[in-house]
Amino acid sequence: MIRAFHTSATGMSAQQTVLDNTANNLANVNTTGFKRSHVDFQDLIYTTVRQPGGQAAQGQQLPTGLQIGNGVRIAGNTRLFTTGALEMTGNSLDIGIEGGGFFKVSVPGGTFRYTRDGAFRLNANGELVTSDGYFLEPRLTLPQDATAVTIGTDGTISVVTASAPNTTTTAGTLRLTRFANPAGLSAEGRNLFAETPASGTPIEVTPGLEGAGSLRGGFLERSNVEVVQEMVNLIQAQRAYEFNTKAVRVADEMLSSTNDLVR
Repeated sequence: MIRAFHTSATGMSAQQTVLDNTANNLANVNTTGFKRSHVDFQDLIYTTVRQPGGQAAQGQQLPTGLQIGNGVRIAGNTRLFTTGALEMTGNSLDIGIEGGGFFKVSVPGGTFRYTRDGAFRLNANGELVTSDGYFLEPRLTLPQDATAVTIGTDGTISVVTASAPNTTTTAGTLRLTRFANPAGLSAEGRNLFAETPASGTPIEVTPGLEGAGSLRGGFLERSNVEVVQEMVNLIQAQRAYEFNTKAVRVADEMLSSTNDLVR
């Protein structure tokens, strides 16, 4: 009887985590390049009263056993890297990735991070940076008098300058980074991910080749959060939480009835 309290408590705790995860997904429904995550469950170790297949008598085996579960735990949350919708912005420095891959940026301390957020801007020196000022790698500098910027699907950056309005020149080429297991990346906030042993080592590739997506200049990738699905997840979590609290109440009522017998 007491086991029911602890088992239901694990279920309530797990559903609270589901609620937290779903709330984060919904909070980032408009975050550029955000990738939603879902929670993975595992059942806890079982108390084996009678082992399945055990020997009941000489030459006889038990066809079934008796194992009592002890609840559930959160095994982890898996981030889903499906491509979000590409939305036209009209800003030539906005870049959307149509497919797999990440932009590589350098952060203070000499380390690198990876992002799907292609909302790049120019700093005072004409270098491409993120909204936080982190440099896009490899570093690219556009001419100060550039009047038009075009980004090709293969990452080629073409510019037209005020000094040569009838000539298109190549200012550089963008690269993308792939991982064998992108779900193993560590989310660092600010739309950035960090490499981990689970993600594998970064592989720099040309956009559109070797499994990397193509680039779309003047577009941004929106969040891949599906609001309807997240609302369904909220309802399921709420109902599961209610069922577990009901189990606690029933166990309490049964203990109360047992206590009344000895009065």
